[in-house]
Amino acid sequence: MRWYTSSPRVELLGAMTATIATDNRIAADLAICLTFRNCCHMLWPKGANMPNVKPLAREDLPQFEEVFSNVDANMGFLPTSLLTMGRVPEVLGGFLALGGAVLQNPVIDGELKNLVSHAASAANGCRYCQAHTGATAASQGTDTAKVAAVWEFETSDLFTDAERAALRLAFHSGSSPNAATAGDFEECRKHYSEEQIVAIVAVCALFGYLNRWNDTMATQLESEPKEFGNENLTAVGWQVGRHA
Repeated sequence: MRWYTSSPRVELLGAMTATIATDNRIAADLAICLTFRNCCHMLWPKGANMPNVKPLAREDLPQFEEVFSNVDANMGFLPTSLLTMGRVPEVLGGFLALGGAVLQNPVIDGELKNLVSHAASAANGCRYCQAHTGATAASQGTDTAKVAAVWEFETSDLFTDAERAALRLAFHSGSSPNAATAGDFEECRKHYSEEQIVAIVAVCALFGYLNRWNDTMATQLESEPKEFGNENLTAVGWQVGRHA
């Protein structure tokens, strides 16, 4: 099997480190966790563009059609990942219940949930979820420039101090090994209640599951989020990779 190096990710890491160099502690923390994450995703097998498990057809899962219709209306498409989970209906049912509880609760607003899920997925390196969360954020009213600037949240004037605290925790939680610190939580407490912090971590954890699922399954990326990624995220190193 032949392999190739994805050089934009190397360039992105250098740019990020330079951008956030004004805060040495955060620069060091983020550079360490992202160096590991980017190195793990710099190599991709050529030709690895087929899902590892074939998803079912939507029609094969009529018991979930009401939920599928709601997801379709909210996102503008039905994620292929759900059709793969549907091979074990108990897994899909459990995931939909958890996802609904995490993403539909009113404890934090929808824009923050979208930004946190995008940051956690970016740190984890899941290109499928990066495209999904970015496209969802944009479709629900977040400016595309703000989505693309998530990598520069520490210095970009598009973010509030409260958003920076949440995104810092999201980036650290999405790294491997986990880089979240007590200091991250103390910064969050300046802006959020304990319940809101739990809601933020719940979003990070939910997408940790989705990141692992979709990268492992090599889930094929749908046309809508793929178009968003190609138009808005390539400048920060995004490529469809194994999700073509």
